[in-house]
Order: sequence, then C-alpha cells, then structure tokens
Amino acid sequence: MDKETKLEMANKAHEEIPGNPSTATSSKIKLNDRSNGKPLKVLSEEDWNFWMHNGYIVIKNAIPKEQAKATADFIWEFDEKDPSDPKTWYAPPRAEMKMKELTGTGMVEVYNHQHLWNNRQMPRVYDAFVDVWGTEKLWVTIDRANLNFPLQPGVEKKGFIHWDYNPETRPQNVQGVLALADQTDENMGGFQCIPWLYRNYDTWKLTQPKDRDHFQPNLKGLEDKIVKVKMEAGDLLIFNSTEPHGIRPNKSKNKVRIAQYISMMPAEEENGELRQWRINSWKNRIAPEGYAFPGDPRNWERDKYETAKLSPLGEKLLGLKDW
Repeated sequence: MDKETKLEMANKAHEEIPGNPSTATSSKIKLNDRSNGKPLKVLSEEDWNFWMHNGYIVIKNAIPKEQAKATADFIWEFDEKDPSDPKTWYAPPRAEMKMKELTGTGMVEVYNHQHLWNNRQMPRVYDAFVDVWGTEKLWVTIDRANLNFPLQPGVEKKGFIHWDYNPETRPQNVQGVLALADQTDENMGGFQCIPWLYRNYDTWKLTQPKDRDHFQPNLKGLEDKIVKVKMEAGDLLIFNSTEPHGIRPNKSKNKVRIAQYISMMPAEEENGELRQWRINSWKNRIAPEGYAFPGDPRNWERDKYETAKLSPLGEKLLGLKDW
C-alpha cells in the first residue's frame, strides 16, 4: 500500500492493548453528571438512574429494524457466509488475532461501508451518546461488526469478561454495540457484563493479588453476578469502559448473534494527526490496526466498495467538518 493511503496507526496506545484506536483512549471531558442542566434527549430519568447504577443502558429502536436487517444482510455477504447454510459458517479466520480471547468470536473486519455509516449517523444513536457525554461535539469510533455462530458439537468455549482499558486509569470513555438481529435467547451469544464489579471495583480489588491481570478479572465468586443482556434488532447498548464485559459463548443450535460495534466520544478537533487518520480511513476504506484488529487480508472494503456518503451529521462525527 502506498504512503498516501497508509498512515501511521491512529492511536498508538492500542498497539499492545485492546480498545478502538480511531479515537482517544480517554477523554479530557468527563462523562455527563447532569450538572450542565441540559435536558436528556433520548434517555428517560429511569434510564439515567439505571445507567448510573449499572454502568450500561439499552436504547430501544436506536435504528429501524429494516435498517438493522439490511446491515445484517450485507455483513453475511461481506463475510462470504450464507445465513441459510450452516456449512459455510465455520471457515478458518482470514487473519491471526493477537488478542487471543477474541479468536473464534466472529469478528468481521469491515469498518467504513455505507451500511455501517448509515447506522453511525442516525440521529437517535447520536443523541443517546450526547446524553451520556453531556456534549454535542462528538466523534464516532470507526469499528467493525460481529457474526457470533453457534459452537460446533464438541467445541467448548466459556466466553470471557475483560476490560479494554485498565480500570485503575479511570478512563473517561464509553463503548457500544448495536444489535442487528434479535438476541433475546441467553444461549445465543452476545454481550455480558458484571454491574456488581463495576460498582464495587475499589473494594473488590483489595481482595485480589497484587500481580493480578488488570485487563481480565478472576471470576471466582462472581459467576452468579454476570448479567447476560438481551437485545432486539435495532437496539443500542452503551456501556462505561470501567464495566467488565465480554462476549458469551453461542450455545444455541442455529441462532447467530449479529452486531455492529459503535461508540462516540468528545471530538478532538485540535488533534490534526488523529483527524487526518480518520478522514483517510473513511475515504480510502482503511481498517484500524492494533492488538484487537487484524484487518482483512482480502482488502475487499478498499477494492470492492465506494467511499460512504455522509450526512451533515456524519461529516461532523467523522471530523471532516468542525462542530
């Protein structure tokens, strides 16, 4: 790839740790505490209280169901798999994942297609992130999709719980996932988290060894505190980055968890290098690189598809236009 289309990695912190490198690791702006007096746009007071107590919230119907289905259909096509033929589901991965717990969890290396941008620039999706941040000046992450297939007979996977950011660093950040198919069956894979540990981290860590893994908690004694979050197609889940979370194994017989990872954080318009990387990624369909991002060796996105068209909101969420 020539120098014009291959810029340095967006956020170097992600060469060795998870998390998405298309935005900052932590924001200088703190998450919304409602002290700005602005009314909420999407969340109800009940939603807000749930968010503060549990560290995650589900926004119903963030995108229309037809849009969710259109995106899901595209992801099947992009991954060269047939939803009606399970024999196509278990092809070996195209690239090796450095972050081993993600191996076999169905990550789909697509980042800048029109369908993904359509969902990112939906006003209801944006307004939900405005609520949790308390600012309208946001950038959206350039992230991928997920097809989590049922485990094959004889294959045992326990799923995992981790943090993308060391909770000791108190990151001011959120992450999110958009359901593109119903995930109401707890057996079919999908998002899981431990709100109890989110709330009690400071006292829990005192019971843990000094040399513990700061990115993966020891789950002994926490098994009954894991929450398996149910979602319907079109629902958006937002979670605080200090929430321990992960993907649960798909133990259903024939149901596939389909999702798009999507989050927003305060725009860093003064960071010219990061802004340029983001615009280049969108324009030339270049995937992020990093510990959790192996990319697509086929380069399909770059070679087969056009640059996504952005709405006026999308242009600001990318960084193409100033807020």
